[in-house]
Amino acid sequence: MSTLLPAATNNGGVNGVALTVLIVLFVLVTVMGFMASRWRQADSMESLDEWGLGGRRFGTWVTWFLLGGDLYTAYTFVAVPAAMFALGSVSGFFAVPYTIVLYPIIFIFMARLWSVSHRHGYVTPADFVKGRYGSKGLSLAVSITGILATMPYIALQLVGIQAVLEVAGVGGSNALAKDLPLFVAFALLAAYTYSSGLRAPAMIAFVKDALIYLVIIVAVIYLPSKVGGWDHVFSAAEAKMAKTSPVTGKPTGAYIPNSQQYWAYATLAFGSALALFMYPHSITATLSSSSRNTIRRNAAILPAYSFVLGLLALLGWVAIAAGTKPIGLDGKPNAQLVIPQLFEDMFPSWFAGVAFAAVAIGALVPAAIMSIAAANTFTRNIYRDWIKPDATHAQEAKISKLVSLLVKAFALIFVLTLDKQNAINFQLLGGIWILQTFPAIVFGLYTRWFHRWALLGGWAVGMVYGTVTAYNVINPATKGHFGGSLDMIPVIGKMGYIGMTAFAINLVIAVILTVVLNALKVDSGKDDTIKGDYFADAGDPRVEKNVSMDVHLTAGTP
Repeated sequence: MSTLLPAATNNGGVNGVALTVLIVLFVLVTVMGFMASRWRQADSMESLDEWGLGGRRFGTWVTWFLLGGDLYTAYTFVAVPAAMFALGSVSGFFAVPYTIVLYPIIFIFMARLWSVSHRHGYVTPADFVKGRYGSKGLSLAVSITGILATMPYIALQLVGIQAVLEVAGVGGSNALAKDLPLFVAFALLAAYTYSSGLRAPAMIAFVKDALIYLVIIVAVIYLPSKVGGWDHVFSAAEAKMAKTSPVTGKPTGAYIPNSQQYWAYATLAFGSALALFMYPHSITATLSSSSRNTIRRNAAILPAYSFVLGLLALLGWVAIAAGTKPIGLDGKPNAQLVIPQLFEDMFPSWFAGVAFAAVAIGALVPAAIMSIAAANTFTRNIYRDWIKPDATHAQEAKISKLVSLLVKAFALIFVLTLDKQNAINFQLLGGIWILQTFPAIVFGLYTRWFHRWALLGGWAVGMVYGTVTAYNVINPATKGHFGGSLDMIPVIGKMGYIGMTAFAINLVIAVILTVVLNALKVDSGKDDTIKGDYFADAGDPRVEKNVSMDVHLTAGTP
């Protein structure tokens, strides 16, 4: 402990050792990002199959690291323990069961999506929706929802980087000193993503995950012994959560969810599990794998990340026992800084630097995948479908590369010009939105019963209900709108996840409209798929044939 430099939050100084370690590791992964273009090098990167999906050739371990790097982001490692520290188990620990519930769900349906996507050359979930239902309108709705939900997610990766930079002492009143590191980081990210595509985050994910595992395991073994043991950790957390909040007049948070919070906890966990693999970046990482069995093997081994996430969440309560004071350089309390501050307070500076690097690099991997996924979605389902239907492979790749740069630039502007709380609010809203695409994508993998216009109607009602209800949730501290993702569930009368309520309404509308439209014999659209498409595997001659053909010939049916 004697090697610690003065904490940045105490005197505004820079933790030179920690910052140096952070920079060295950041430079290492930047070099790896540029070198990734030569990894499993293709004859040409001028196609979305190669640039946007890594040639669809990633095996089990590469896919595991890629999905882990994609799903467990920098913001996850900042926000989950911060929520535990500030509000307790309902707001924080629900992330652990939801990532456990998630994997049986994707084991069931993602292999089918992989097969039909490889059979027809689909790159995005909206590609599948258009082919399955013969509806460019429904495809457009799914693609716009995906892009809107992804944008604040990318921005929140910057919040993670800002947190570690602030604790390291980089910031203050000088705008240039505060924001220049972010400009540099995302300029480098944009450069190697542009040149290497999905191969860059796939390669960097190895370093990111190794650092995350190292830091969390060391922290969970070392820190509790320094703050009085796990018994003291849980006692301190229970005492804090029981205290009355001066803002709300209610207990600060939940140590263990009580009977009034069961619906909130359960719907948050289950709704989040249903939503996570609807995001374009999750599906992009999945479609890059080499076979449907690769998906299933990953569904079996990815819960290892959930174990680490559970340990990480508990560090929020370790910080309570340690008396950590997450005060920003502006002098205001900021729970988002609690884990970086805990590491700086309790570890030697060099190890704090490793922890900071784990979070910063943990932002680069998902940010790269998210920007690629959003760009692919725009290119395939807006540019090609509505602007240039005869776009070639090379044109698609060029547009996608350019859009990926614009997406990153927008995320940077979003974070630098808006309050961080707005970024968090929009990300919560994005989760509500993306869940409304579940019926069109997942149900479509099993049945063609739903009518395309009924799905579009259900989506529209779910989006409006979810947005309006979320808007009317007031933050008791700031008095601002979009103050959370929980509200009263109609009929049941319990607090629950707004996204799940909107999803239930969406589904009811889709069922009713399907019955009506089918009775009226309204055209339900042409289905480009057949039953066998959903079981095709690597080596299937139909897959090989269609993947090698011009994509707009195989997936461009209006």
